Amino acid sequence: MSRMQQVTVLGATGSIGLSTLDVIGRHAEQYQVFALSGFSRLEQLLALCVRHRPRFAAVPTAAAAAQLRAGLREHGCSTEVLEGEAGLSAIASAAEVDVVMAAIVGAAGLKPTLAAVEAGKKVLLANKEALVMSGALFMDAVRHSGAVLLPIDSEHNAIFQCLPGDYARGLEAVGVRRILLTASGGPFRQTPLAQLAEVTPEQACAHPNWSMGRKISVDSASMMNKGLELIEACWLFDAAPSKVEVVVHPQSVIHSLVDYVDGSVLAQLGNPDMRTPIANALAWPRRIDSGVAPLDLFAIARLDFEAPDEQRFPCLRIARQAAEAGDSAPAVLNAANEVAVEAFLAGRIRFPEIASMIERVLDQQPVVPVASLDAVFSADQRARQLAGEWLSRHDR
Repeated sequence: MSRMQQVTVLGATGSIGLSTLDVIGRHAEQYQVFALSGFSRLEQLLALCVRHRPRFAAVPTAAAAAQLRAGLREHGCSTEVLEGEAGLSAIASAAEVDVVMAAIVGAAGLKPTLAAVEAGKKVLLANKEALVMSGALFMDAVRHSGAVLLPIDSEHNAIFQCLPGDYARGLEAVGVRRILLTASGGPFRQTPLAQLAEVTPEQACAHPNWSMGRKISVDSASMMNKGLELIEACWLFDAAPSKVEVVVHPQSVIHSLVDYVDGSVLAQLGNPDMRTPIANALAWPRRIDSGVAPLDLFAIARLDFEAPDEQRFPCLRIARQAAEAGDSAPAVLNAANEVAVEAFLAGRIRFPEIASMIERVLDQQPVVPVASLDAVFSADQRARQLAGEWLSRHDR
């Protein structure tokens, strides 16, 4: 009988983390939770620790660690609590760990995800920002460490499933003409342009197909999420930006496609449920039950496709330009977007101003090489500073 796989879940209290724990729970004879991390939802993290009994839990601050330790004592749970960036990196790189789910949202996920890669783990990548910020450095670390990197975003996982096993030889070498990255179009796909300035954070977070956190929901509404995914796809599959095309597909049933030079187009279909790509990556190269209902094509009845409207979704155009510029531009893009989305969710700017802020920051910050993590974070911090200055002039 094979040994139980030890799994660390970074970002356990988010939607991806909870879906991962659901899949693990369905296969308790194969997978064991080694460690969990959480940010602000300490009561939820406590409940997860009590249920899954991990060896470690990691939280951001000493105060959060003290609160979690007190709760664990009350429940007679022996989980050891670690804190800060060092704690996250420790549970990501521990010798006992086989699999790391990297699901921390935003730039905060880069260092622990990279720690897992450098330790040679099987890394399930749900934190697209890690690749957006430091693509060349990150992929170099994957190659040098021998880590296994598997994409969790439904689109990238679909592409992975549709590519031949030897795609690392190069897309042209395996006959790929282009990658077709699908997008739902989000909640504002048909909203009159004049009304976009009045949409609320609650409306932006009401995705028609997916249940996601607030930040990624706003990114989906602006289609910045698809722009970040375009950059991620370029790094994951060694593709030029010109080889990645975005296709709006409102039903979110086809998760992405690969177009081959012989005229074949391979697509991966499934219900919009993140447990499918999680189960695919967790058990790869095997297949396991994810708990997702079978796809009912008769109930779906039709599949629609349209080109993205870049007047409605300028963030997609801006992200593609950053991908083409390379070097520090994607890190700047990501940082400016994080500040802009936070400001929108706080009611400080209007929805269309998300793109305005990002474009202004990119225009102000020169593109420079990023040969180290220090250079990446320098570009990130300067972008946040410029975004803050823009916000101080345009704050509602």
